[in-house]
Amino acid sequence: MTQAEIASIVAVLRRSPSANFLVFGLTHETLLFKALNYNGRTVFLDESEFLISRLEQQHPGIEAYDVQFTTRVSQMSGLIKSARDQIKTECRPVQNLLFSECKLALNDLPNYIYEVDWDVILIDGPRGYFPAAPGRMAAIFTAGVLGRSKKGGGGDGKTHVFVHDIDREVERICSEEFLCEENLVETVDSLGHFVMQSMERDSVEFCRNTTKPSPTATRKTIDMN
Repeated sequence: MTQAEIASIVAVLRRSPSANFLVFGLTHETLLFKALNYNGRTVFLDESEFLISRLEQQHPGIEAYDVQFTTRVSQMSGLIKSARDQIKTECRPVQNLLFSECKLALNDLPNYIYEVDWDVILIDGPRGYFPAAPGRMAAIFTAGVLGRSKKGGGGDGKTHVFVHDIDREVERICSEEFLCEENLVETVDSLGHFVMQSMERDSVEFCRNTTKPSPTATRKTIDMN
């Protein structure tokens, strides 16, 4: 991350001195984010069991879990179509993802993850930089649902969601689909900053603007080699 991107996240954490902070991806900034949120709870999720194990061994006080991301970058268009088709059922914007059968839902995280009111969510993983790699579609969808399902409490029911590499295709399209342009408050270099408001349980739309192009129409050709 650039210094400007880090500063954007730091500014939000400083306004929330005891934040619940959920981070997708282990990066060079992992220990920094943990230190900055010293009065809050910071949880890291990553695709690498090895990196998680090494981090826990070197820093016993850190809370981190490995996650199996089963969706691939090349599957984005089909997954978005499936989510649109099931938006009133399995892929609705307000729900407990532990019980969801939506293809984009991460439903095998530690159970308490779904009960916490997350104040800040950062998506900087999984890798997502080639077609067969685990994509960030599920992380972005899951963040969108967690933010909208927040019960209230601190922050007036709002959740800050940061998406790194938002200039990449998957991150851009999925953020538009599940985090929504009307919630984008800032873009700093390659970091998008969204503020999500909790919604009613019977909500069936992620965004106010529901007229969207087909994901296949907006998608660039990905080199499969």
